[in-house]
Amino acid sequence: MSDDLATEFWKRAGKVTAGMLSASGAPPRPMAHQTRDGDQALWFITANGTDIADAAAEGARAQHIIACGHGHLYAAIDGTLSVEHSKPVLDDIWSPLAAAWFDEGREDRDVCLVRFTPSQAEVWTTDGAAKTLFEMTRASVANERPDVGAHGHLRF
Repeated sequence: MSDDLATEFWKRAGKVTAGMLSASGAPPRPMAHQTRDGDQALWFITANGTDIADAAAEGARAQHIIACGHGHLYAAIDGTLSVEHSKPVLDDIWSPLAAAWFDEGREDRDVCLVRFTPSQAEVWTTDGAAKTLFEMTRASVANERPDVGAHGHLRF
């Protein structure tokens, strides 16, 4: 189940638009993450001098929380931040959302590419609100526990 849950986690994390990222010295804040096939990381774009950029420069431990009903994913992910200087990665994950924050686009000297490398996560996946409601009702009538999706712990 763990391999299946890990595969499902990465698939769904790529469809979710944001979560809450925190680190030592950086209280939780909404941040848009990006995924890339095969690198098992969450990528963030922030500005140099922010507390997230500073935490990443120090290699700080961090946590990213995802709670997304439309993405059918809920997760508390622990890991480490680092600053990366990869133009190909930045080009790959750059978006209109990121462009809105930087006057000179990807070439803006304030752009800071942050890699979040997960070490572990507690993950819940669901099949959506309609199935959850059906399962809750069915379980109540049958006096059983509902099947509302998968839950488990992952190590990366």
